[in-house]
Amino acid sequence: MIMGVFSFLHFTVADVLDILMVGLLIFLLIRSIRGNSTVVNIVIVLVVLLIAQQVAGALQMRMMSVLLNTLLDVGVLAIIILFQPEIRHLMNRVANQAGISRKAAELFNRLLGIKENKMSSKSVEELAAAVRTMSDDKTGALIVIRHGSDLDEYIRTGDSFDAEINRRLVMNIFFKNSPLHDGAMIINGNRICAARCQLPMTSRTDLPARYGMRHRAAVGLSEETDADVIVCSEETGKVAFVRGGKVTPVPDMTTLITLLEDAMGGAPKNARAQREPRAPKDAKAPKDAPQNKEGRE
Repeated sequence: MIMGVFSFLHFTVADVLDILMVGLLIFLLIRSIRGNSTVVNIVIVLVVLLIAQQVAGALQMRMMSVLLNTLLDVGVLAIIILFQPEIRHLMNRVANQAGISRKAAELFNRLLGIKENKMSSKSVEELAAAVRTMSDDKTGALIVIRHGSDLDEYIRTGDSFDAEINRRLVMNIFFKNSPLHDGAMIINGNRICAARCQLPMTSRTDLPARYGMRHRAAVGLSEETDADVIVCSEETGKVAFVRGGKVTPVPDMTTLITLLEDAMGGAPKNARAQREPRAPKDAKAPKDAPQNKEGRE
């Protein structure tokens, strides 16, 4: 019936799909460039030139048409060269928001039989133990966990090394008198590959005022890559887990371990059950029993 009402427009199913796909692309583009003034200006200039080209062609303004055609041909190439970092970040952001980057990496590794470099349960527990201690001591920390996206450009801004994940090493890196404490630590699989790295700041203005530079850097990196970031506040000692630009507060280390295991593809249920045994409902702790600081969250 609807197609009958608009029959004079000669719509087909292909036309409807074409319009929906173009609308989806425009929506993704607007959502991705929102808050980035540089990219917004580039898009506005291109749209104005395209509109001017169509108007000049409709009015048969030959000289203006030739000028605009030449400007668009040369201008697009110049824009790609001049704004290559912004365009690359835009493409990465679109891919990460759509979940393409991580899915493509998983599919590529499966086709080639490449074993993914994921963090083991032991490394997850060592990292969580270090974060718990730094949270208790109010030691600021910024920890990046790499997945599929390439982080070489950020690794090059810091000091590269190769070390196994160990709670004491992580705490020593972020100790306030350590030369490596200022910046982010990057983890690849079960290895620490860099420290003192600089991360891109987000341009979002809707973040709460209580979030400092570490949180803004974590959100900025998670917007441009598929990496996960752990943030430990130096002022409050609170821990946050950042993924895809979303900041998730971590109330306890059990939650952090669960988030890390989910990011690595999940842990076996029996392993979680062994790590977190449930006490009987009727069991009561002795009143004079000493508290274990290592078990407090």
